Amino acid sequence: MGSLREIETRINSTKKTSQITRAMQMVSASKLNRAEMNAKAFVPYMDKVQEVAASIAAGTDVEHPMLTSRPVKKTAYIVITADRGLCGGYNSNVIRKVSNTIAERHASKDDVVIFAIGRKGFDFFSKRGYNVIDSVIGLSDHPTFAEIKEIANKAVGMFTDGTYDELYMYYTHYVSAISHEITEQKVLPLTDIAQNTATSSYEFEPSGEAILEVLLPQYAESLIFGALLDSKASEHAASMTAMKSATDNAGELIDSLTLQFNRARQAAITQEITEIIGGVAALE
Repeated sequence: MGSLREIETRINSTKKTSQITRAMQMVSASKLNRAEMNAKAFVPYMDKVQEVAASIAAGTDVEHPMLTSRPVKKTAYIVITADRGLCGGYNSNVIRKVSNTIAERHASKDDVVIFAIGRKGFDFFSKRGYNVIDSVIGLSDHPTFAEIKEIANKAVGMFTDGTYDELYMYYTHYVSAISHEITEQKVLPLTDIAQNTATSSYEFEPSGEAILEVLLPQYAESLIFGALLDSKASEHAASMTAMKSATDNAGELIDSLTLQFNRARQAAITQEITEIIGGVAALE
């Protein structure tokens, strides 16, 4: 048990920490509301693009490279993490999932290339000798497509060029404020898109092939952006939860230290009374 001054100093320090974590919790809650709306608002657009692309792919005989599987010699992974910590297991869970998957699927790091969206993922894979061919760091709390357009375009273009043979994406899917799921999504090739054939009939002008040349890259890039919006909502929710847990823990520590302080003060007072009584008794 420390001295009264030491305990009081710890109580005051913990109270200041609690004020900071409570403020950070409120900020994250505010960011979460907007991020959740952004993610949900993007879903109807994605559904319509997929519907149109599926209808064209099913209605034409063109063999577009983005729709065709080929022997896999090299695989690319898009890893979406945050730039900062203080959000529980948000970053570590994604990184662990990707690391385990790579270890299971590939015998050598030479068979893998990484696209890192977020500093945590970039730092992890760069330090371990992976080929991180592109990255985006410093995204805003509510990113726009313009912020990731270049890396998304590069990821899709390098698949089309044959630099690698498949492209996977790992991110944290937002379920609710307290529930998130680490998600693997195959971005390319789009082998499953034709299975989601729309019931509507479309007339293509100038041709279905020409439209696919433009639409499929946009669709693949939109998949990446949609995952980023989803992941951002999860990031803010994880941060809010982590700061709430920190605030609660600080409150429990303050209660424990306060009890310890009161007991120490009571013991000190008792000791002083005992010494006074002993002194009076000695004078009689």
